[in-house]
Amino acid sequence: MNHRLFQYTEIKKDDFEGSFIALDQETLQWRKRPDVVVYYCHGGGFSMGSSYFYMEFLASLVLELRTQGFENPALLALDYSLVPTATYPTQLNQTSAGFNYLRENVESSKIVVAGDSAGATLVLTHLLHHRSGKRPGLAVLISPWTHLVSPLNRRTPSDYLDTTTLELYARQYAGRDHNPNAYYLSPGNCKDVERWRSAAPDKGFAFVYGSQEVFAPAIQDLAEQLKKAKGITVQEIVEGEGGIHAWPIVSLFLKQKRPERMKGLALISQIIAEKLLQ
Repeated sequence: MNHRLFQYTEIKKDDFEGSFIALDQETLQWRKRPDVVVYYCHGGGFSMGSSYFYMEFLASLVLELRTQGFENPALLALDYSLVPTATYPTQLNQTSAGFNYLRENVESSKIVVAGDSAGATLVLTHLLHHRSGKRPGLAVLISPWTHLVSPLNRRTPSDYLDTTTLELYARQYAGRDHNPNAYYLSPGNCKDVERWRSAAPDKGFAFVYGSQEVFAPAIQDLAEQLKKAKGITVQEIVEGEGGIHAWPIVSLFLKQKRPERMKGLALISQIIAEKLLQ
């Protein structure tokens, strides 16, 4: 990837760390304001991953947003503490701190909270915990881990995730003092429609997942729950053939032809533009 097309810098605060990606140095230093900022939380079962591992995906998303009509897109990728060194609520607190940092520099309506797998779990739990503050413009959730330990998480012949390992990671994240099935760890278990209504971003939720992935039934369960709440916009984008966990990211890393590699990124950037550039 040509780094001359984008710039990035590390952000190290007392309460969170991350990587800030933009088109130029002026934006990185907040001398020029972005017209959209994606706040991204990476996946990895709470146990692995970093903004650097995702850098090609994240930078490509910023560039794709430019092609969709945004003049100055940017992205902040959170580097939260991993298990088993840190457990809940450390990661949630870091997620909220990163979002508050963005709110100090850009209007909430221009923030898109996004993530994949465990990172999308952090996004959802952040929204549920901070319902009284200003809400982001949109949530884009790639294969969210909505129910940490649940029979809804089923093994499939196509997907690469293993439910036994997932349960281990879930219990490490919860630690000794918390039940992994509590809604504040497993947002899919929150059945309070009013709570979801007050937590929803202005433009609602977009779920991007694969039909063949382990989490598909659980994601569908949460999507249906949200649809019951009047006033919440819910969009589901389901990849059929070859639709495995986090397929937009996996496709970028594993596919050989550019249209296949960029399919998920183009789709996500189009969703954001359709919602925020109306």
